[in-house]
Amino acid sequence: MTKAELVQKIHAKSGLATKVQTEATLDAVVDVLIEALQQGESVTFTGFGSFKVIHRAPRKGRNPRTGQEIDIPAAKAVKFTPGKLLKETIK
Repeated sequence: MTKAELVQKIHAKSGLATKVQTEATLDAVVDVLIEALQQGESVTFTGFGSFKVIHRAPRKGRNPRTGQEIDIPAAKAVKFTPGKLLKETIK
């Protein structure tokens, strides 16, 4: 699903006046989610799931083309954990 399709479906269910308002609302939600994750906070939508920042330790890896060992530096990543309602709905 693309962002435009998501905006269209949210618009149909939300009752917002225009698709422009719907897209602005979606953009605001995404911006707030990103800001919270940048500050190290976790974000939880009850029933849907939660987003949190995890820290990956540095590790060794292999270049699949050459087989040469490489160092992979430490990094931060976003992890999504689905909630109970989402898990039950998807089954």
